[in-house]
Amino acid sequence: MKFRRLSIIYALCDFLASAAAWTLFFLLHLNFDLSRFSEGLIKAEYIRGMIIIPVAWVFLYLLTGFYAVSLKRSRLVELVYSFSVTVTGVIIQFFIFLFLGFITENSLYLYLLEALFVFQFLLTYIPRLIITSSTAVKVHKGLIGINTLIVGSNGKAHEVFNRIKNEKISGGNLLIGYISITDSGNGLLKDCLPYLGQTEELPGIISDNKIEEVIIAIEGNEVDTIERIINLLEFRDVTIKAIPSLKDILTGRVKHTAIFGTPLLEISNLLMPVWQVNIKQMMDYFLAGFCLILLSPVILMLAILIRISGKGSVIYSQERIGKNGRPFTIYKFRSMQAGAESGKPLLSSRNDDRITPIGRFMRKHRLDEIPNFINVLKGEMSLVGPRPERQYFIDQIVKRAPHYRRLHKVKPGITSWGQVKYGYASDVDSMIERLEFDLLYLENMSLSIDLKIIIYTIIIILKGKGV
Repeated sequence: MKFRRLSIIYALCDFLASAAAWTLFFLLHLNFDLSRFSEGLIKAEYIRGMIIIPVAWVFLYLLTGFYAVSLKRSRLVELVYSFSVTVTGVIIQFFIFLFLGFITENSLYLYLLEALFVFQFLLTYIPRLIITSSTAVKVHKGLIGINTLIVGSNGKAHEVFNRIKNEKISGGNLLIGYISITDSGNGLLKDCLPYLGQTEELPGIISDNKIEEVIIAIEGNEVDTIERIINLLEFRDVTIKAIPSLKDILTGRVKHTAIFGTPLLEISNLLMPVWQVNIKQMMDYFLAGFCLILLSPVILMLAILIRISGKGSVIYSQERIGKNGRPFTIYKFRSMQAGAESGKPLLSSRNDDRITPIGRFMRKHRLDEIPNFINVLKGEMSLVGPRPERQYFIDQIVKRAPHYRRLHKVKPGITSWGQVKYGYASDVDSMIERLEFDLLYLENMSLSIDLKIIIYTIIIILKGKGV
């Protein structure tokens, strides 16, 4: 809640700053001749700009991830960020003004561009500096902070506790309690922090105590439990940190910029930069809507052909498992005979006699996946991501490849790296084989990779190699 409130404050200040910058720039453009405001066209231009420009700036800051607030935000990083985004935004805004004919004096181009930058940057950055500095002071004094749980109860956990408690300037961790691995709360931390339970109770402890950060500080003889701990935390909205070894520090895995804070190794859940995540989501919604409109004649024709090909509904729905392990209903054009699967779930194969003639054509060109765009618009799927599976098959895969659960860190996709390589999976073995490339996608997620996968998918569709 505190992060959301802080984000709203930043956004409101940015909106007002952008409105003020536009007003000053508009007045400068009029040579501060206030009498010209009475002219209808001038007044309309100002009002139109006052509506559009502040919203556009807030949207730009949102897109580039500024409102993903942290109590440990660096003021130096914020300065560099504000400067670079303002330069980019001002150049875009200035060229739009030129295109629309708002600025016509060639000799004033550089002067007006510099003025626009100064107004926008100073009016935006000064309130940000005040808010961030005020927040930092409260954090350093221990007045506000991040609810933190220590996993572990002996030597290393006690060392972390002492380091955090003895920080000259608070790094922002409010220690709520600890959980033990093996000793039922009888370790070295028993007189320092409240004992909250054991590893198996971790999800409930996080929810009940509103934990925002978990520090793993376990002993050498307890490391076999670390994978179990990570799995329990995987779909929780918490930051995971651990005590770094000298090797971690020497290999550059420890990214730490707080001079007085306790250096810890952060296990990042962020697979893409925030700005790329936001653009990916925008592309999902835009392209899904565009494709549904563009393909509407194809959708109508397929619906008619499916209807006259035999009994059964046009749209086939089925429960699949999505991001964070949540079930959702996927929509596809029916490509099999009605009642083709009764009882135990079955995967289809290349020569499956349950597939109808129109269904075989749709699968070759992946036209049966068109209704997936509805799932994208509902926020359940993405254009690119690991294909979603049924819980029945997931249970079988996890027995042989426990790391399959990592795929649930992202939204499932209409197409994927694994599907481009292998097509539809006909058995659990091919699902596991495809898993290698879906995990590779997770480790290399980017907009450029998404674009490549989309291009290859289009080629497969046009060539009819979908099966």
